[in-house]
Amino acid sequence: MPSVKLKNYLLLHLIVFIWGFTAVLGKLITIDALPLVWYRMVLATTLIFFYIKYKKLSLDVSRKGLLWMVVGGITIALHWVTFFMAIKVSNVSVTLATMSTAAFFTAILEPIWYGRKVVIYEIAFGLIVIMGLYIIFQVETDYLYGIVLALISAFLSVVFTLINGRLITYQKPSVISFYELGSGVLFLTVFMIFRGDFTIGFFTLSPADWIFIGILASICTAYAYIASVKVMRYITPYTVVLTVNLEPVYGIILAFFILGDDEKMKPEFYFGALIIILTVIANGVMKQIDVKKNG
Repeated sequence: MPSVKLKNYLLLHLIVFIWGFTAVLGKLITIDALPLVWYRMVLATTLIFFYIKYKKLSLDVSRKGLLWMVVGGITIALHWVTFFMAIKVSNVSVTLATMSTAAFFTAILEPIWYGRKVVIYEIAFGLIVIMGLYIIFQVETDYLYGIVLALISAFLSVVFTLINGRLITYQKPSVISFYELGSGVLFLTVFMIFRGDFTIGFFTLSPADWIFIGILASICTAYAYIASVKVMRYITPYTVVLTVNLEPVYGIILAFFILGDDEKMKPEFYFGALIIILTVIANGVMKQIDVKKNG
């Protein structure tokens, strides 16, 4: 069992690395956040559908399960839209550093969701994360809108993870992924129809955008999405969110080498980001100590 857990923990880190690259792709793709997410979800849903057919899996789900998958799908759609909007109006480094506040939101929401007691040090660490975020706010005022969008995105990512934490106990990852992504596509499609977004120009993309969106939909979404839900059978939602908070480390490094000068920030930014990341790591160490004590 320990080897199974280790294998899934390493897989989770690979997924987080892929998600870090997702942020870079979001900056490289030239279209706006909303159509970007729509294309991503349409292509990913199609790929997952063919995967389900290939595996001959049943798509039968309970009404209650379907309802939660629809809620999860709308949540992940809004999470991705706000995430890519944050990248578009600021940059990868600011967005990913701000996304680390997910640990703070988890410390508040997980006890409510699972009916457990609030852990004091989680709240304390959460407040330290807010302090790190405040430092970033102070020195990167040009990116205020991006920071706010990233905060909203971080909150939505936690809600989504908690929903899947329950769904995975009785549904296959690929089936959950299909219904959630499909629901997200339907939600965005209806919204965009009312906005009148579906014009000839909407479906005219550059070759580079098609390539980047293809990578985003296949590797960074279809594969990573199913795999991330699957590992939750062996890893708690808190550990998942905690590990996902290493995404800024991978993403900021990738962005620095791929995007260059656009990702160079003031020294104070890196100090604030370091406070956030170290706090997340310290939180993980404390959780591990708790597990050993209770085990």
